[in-house]
Amino acid sequence: MHVKRNESSNTWEGFVYVCDYTGKRKLKHKRGFKTKREAVAWAEQIQLQEASNLDMKFSAFWDLYRDDMKARLRENTIRTKDYIVELKILPYFGEKKICDIKAADIRKWQNRLIKENYSQTYLKTIHNQLSAIFNYAVKYYDLPKNPCTQAGSMGKGKAEEMNFWTQEEFETFVELVKDKPVSYMAFKILYWTGCRLGELLALTLGDFSPDEKTLRINKSYQRIKGRDVITEPKTEKSKRIITLPDFLVEEMNDYVGKLYGMMAKDRLFTVTKSFLEHEMIRGVELSGVKKIRLHDLRHSHASLLISKLGAQPNLVAERLGHEKIQTTLNTYSHLYPNQSRDLADQLNDLNSGTDDEQEGDDCDAGET
Repeated sequence: MHVKRNESSNTWEGFVYVCDYTGKRKLKHKRGFKTKREAVAWAEQIQLQEASNLDMKFSAFWDLYRDDMKARLRENTIRTKDYIVELKILPYFGEKKICDIKAADIRKWQNRLIKENYSQTYLKTIHNQLSAIFNYAVKYYDLPKNPCTQAGSMGKGKAEEMNFWTQEEFETFVELVKDKPVSYMAFKILYWTGCRLGELLALTLGDFSPDEKTLRINKSYQRIKGRDVITEPKTEKSKRIITLPDFLVEEMNDYVGKLYGMMAKDRLFTVTKSFLEHEMIRGVELSGVKKIRLHDLRHSHASLLISKLGAQPNLVAERLGHEKIQTTLNTYSHLYPNQSRDLADQLNDLNSGTDDEQEGDDCDAGET
């Protein structure tokens, strides 16, 4: 490693040789340091990264973690990590050596965030991002233990109260956005299929089969830095075929019939999340129904399946594309108590029926 002064810009530059995955040496070069000390500190952190030495600063380890995850996660997921880590984690832990961060440090950081009055789910999300980085250090860089585990979590994994619309609320709302066919049809699909917004916006003409009465979900759409990005769906189980009720097939046929010149690979909904959010606000204001988020239409569908139809968790999980049934149970556990009561009542009815049959048998025996 070495550093040198750039006379023309009056700044310092650092140079470090590292090995890539093939063993070939490559030069890392960074310019723009205000002082020699800053340039030396950067070069030293690069050397610690290269040696997998946990004396490196947390910020340097975050760079290692991010580079590895970037090849394995969706671009939108990496952007979410960037946002949370850079705003909520690096300002506190960035300059600390990763090997020196203790459970007490985690607790102090948690308490600071708790005082900011963030939602319980957001606090949980922030904590999970930090814990994931330490888990990575434990698994691949021999950090003895994850201090987040010892410190305990913060926040809650799901909101105390989930917002959703009843069928009556949805029908009231959707009638008042009928003047814009793209909005009307998008909301109908979100409510009656439970698909994710990204899955809806990625749908193509070829994904809709009026004969089979199905929608094929095998991709997701994001708008990233002004670009339309089509990726794999959230998980492998997210790839699924959703069966459609007859009335929705008829409305889809009407909608598609007005999209002249459509090819099989053309998107059915060439709008953005922002557009649909504004349309939702418009419909709420016109209809007077309570305000919910776009994603809550997915919860509304799940509520419809469970509360109105008594759908079992495995069927709900399959329709929503959950990776595990436990996800369905954890997310919608509050909707299942009535189902458990109904099941108990049915068992009671079975037992009562058995008692009646037994009494009848006894009478017959006495008469004989």
